[in-house]
Amino acid sequence: MGRYNLAALRVRQTALLQKSSGKIRKSPCWVDIVADIPPAQILIRNQTQQHPIVRQRVKIVAGKPQPQVIIESQPNRPVKPKKTSRLFQPLEIHYEEDQLRKEFFRDHPWELARPRVVLENDGKDHERYNWSKLQQRGKRLDGESVVQRQLYLLNNVPNMTKSAAYDIARREFYHLRLQEDIERRVAQEEAKATGAYFGPDMHTVGMELENQEFDRWKEWAIKEAQLQDQRAAAFTGVAAPVVMVEEEVVEETGTEAML
Repeated sequence: MGRYNLAALRVRQTALLQKSSGKIRKSPCWVDIVADIPPAQILIRNQTQQHPIVRQRVKIVAGKPQPQVIIESQPNRPVKPKKTSRLFQPLEIHYEEDQLRKEFFRDHPWELARPRVVLENDGKDHERYNWSKLQQRGKRLDGESVVQRQLYLLNNVPNMTKSAAYDIARREFYHLRLQEDIERRVAQEEAKATGAYFGPDMHTVGMELENQEFDRWKEWAIKEAQLQDQRAAAFTGVAAPVVMVEEEVVEETGTEAML
């Protein structure tokens, strides 16, 4: 541990000594200002302050004709002890929609597998969205739409609970997803009616790959079983049964049939 460097705190004193010794001809313009507002001399660094989660709710208050907007602040959770090297690092900033997003993708993990477009024109696309409805122009329907719709219901509908807002947003989301599937199926049928060919779908390709892997495993399992039987027969003296591997019959044509 070295000594404290107090050169920044003594900058006014240094400037006055340089002026009196003739090193500089004119005192800096900030000498009087630093005398009135001296720099902080606290050498103890305070621990990073926690950031509370602030949320907006609309509630019906007795005696008031209109619903009242109430700003609530959740109490700070106790901070876990950190290492000395990480004691003064900035704390994570949490927002209310973080928990809503975590709950949605926990219930719908396959939504993370859908491709998403994160490119924005000016970084202010969110200001042009109106989450009074789930589907937005210029934005693809995804899990983030459900989160923002749920947050809108919590912030604007009187006495709305988190579970009720989640159910409303999910119901609208499922309805729009079903509508997209129907539109996609109808478009595919119309294209096929005009002569288009799409080839096997993802499920068919997946089943074919699974069948091929099963056949490879079956052949390996039969060979391993035969090796184990042969090892056991070496000790007991009983001949191991021979298992025939089924092979595909290839139809002989042309010159092979003549041979």
